[in-house]
Amino acid sequence: MKHAALSLLVFVILSPSGGAQVVEESLTYNVNWPSGLSLGEVQLKAAKAAAAEGGGRWNLEFNLDAAVPGFVVADRYRSVTTGEFCSIQFDKQVSHGSRSGKEQTRFDQQAGTATRETSGGGSSQLQTGPCARDALAFLYHLRRELSQGRLPPPQTIYFGAPYQLRLEFSGRQRLIVGSEQVEADRIRATLKGAASEISFEMLFAQDSTRRPLLIRAPLPLGVFSMELAP
Repeated sequence: MKHAALSLLVFVILSPSGGAQVVEESLTYNVNWPSGLSLGEVQLKAAKAAAAEGGGRWNLEFNLDAAVPGFVVADRYRSVTTGEFCSIQFDKQVSHGSRSGKEQTRFDQQAGTATRETSGGGSSQLQTGPCARDALAFLYHLRRELSQGRLPPPQTIYFGAPYQLRLEFSGRQRLIVGSEQVEADRIRATLKGAASEISFEMLFAQDSTRRPLLIRAPLPLGVFSMELAP
């Protein structure tokens, strides 16, 4: 459960979105130790679905590759959403050291349900609200809301299991990104699952795209950071 919550934390920081109007893009972020040494990186992609797959849909991808001595993390996620970022399907494939897993969640927005199936044959159904969103779909929604001067209210997001997410504005801060000094908004987030809870800080650029610039996450080994690569 702790590893799942940590992976979800990375999602919340690094989802690639283009403000009020979503754009196709590919972004890279560095994941760093408290000392500043690199732990790995995240590759993020957003692409419009082909017309044959359904008009207005988006295909979102998240690939995390990181390692510490004796422990390798290789996570692959894919989300298919409507134009309003309501989830259609969420695929999750994770490898954390010797542990690995694969699952798929399919959303029936009209019925208000989400069906979760694991590679081992397990299946369960969750009740959802209107326009239910997986973690990656929600982040697109979040970035669009921020670009319009709004912060989404507390709500449930789905990362396999449901998580309660609460956000609050906590001021502004100047950052150096490459050779550029930028002003950033700080957002404090709290994720709560059935058996875990994590709080962390996100810093977003005050530009039209609301780029996520930096995350600071207090963990048992120290404060880890995730930074937009120059």
